[in-house]
Amino acid sequence: MDWTRAKDWLIGATGMVLVLGVAVAILWWVVSDPAGGVEAGPVPSPTVGAEGPPNTEPPADLREDEVWFADLALDAGTVVTAGSMLRDVRAVGQDVVTGPDGLVAQRLAVDATVPFGVVTDELGDGTVVRAADGGQAMVIRTVEALGRELRVVATGTVEVEAGRLVIEPRSIDVGGPDFLSDAIAAVVRRLVTIEHDIEGLPDGLVLQDVTVQGDGFRANLRGEDVKLVP
Repeated sequence: MDWTRAKDWLIGATGMVLVLGVAVAILWWVVSDPAGGVEAGPVPSPTVGAEGPPNTEPPADLREDEVWFADLALDAGTVVTAGSMLRDVRAVGQDVVTGPDGLVAQRLAVDATVPFGVVTDELGDGTVVRAADGGQAMVIRTVEALGRELRVVATGTVEVEAGRLVIEPRSIDVGGPDFLSDAIAAVVRRLVTIEHDIEGLPDGLVLQDVTVQGDGFRANLRGEDVKLVP
């Protein structure tokens, strides 16, 4: 009787070991790659992936004095113009033709960061714009209301309206009792509302999306038939 139990136990243990071995082998096969296989390529940036594959054939009406690029990419740490500055600029053009008429992209996507300081300059000295919790932006500004100077702290979401970067305050704190803050907030709301046009980029680009990050506003712009170089 004891020998029968021992034999059954041995058969069961052997079966369990075999099942575990098969499971480990299958798991190893799934999570590993063949030795010497092709390495995974880099993950494309959101701008490139969102645009889709470029045309693989040049336009049929391409002239002798024109050059066609299926796609053209530009990365710049900083782009400065007379009235603006952008950082971490990533531009991807597709179906680009260069010739006597300049450099024209049939499709162009640009990701760029608008530093907080660029927006602050529009509001005047003493103003601070920075990131807030929950993907919001905070505006701290001293304003004059009802004959007094007040330090206003406004927090709001960043949206795109008519191609502009807009910060509409959701909460405004001026200190003091709630009923007084609410009354004054209605007066100063306009002074802490931001409407910003992103400058320094080719005409024809339209702002599509904006997010708040630690060093500024990350903007995505797109356009068609955009003239890059006059």
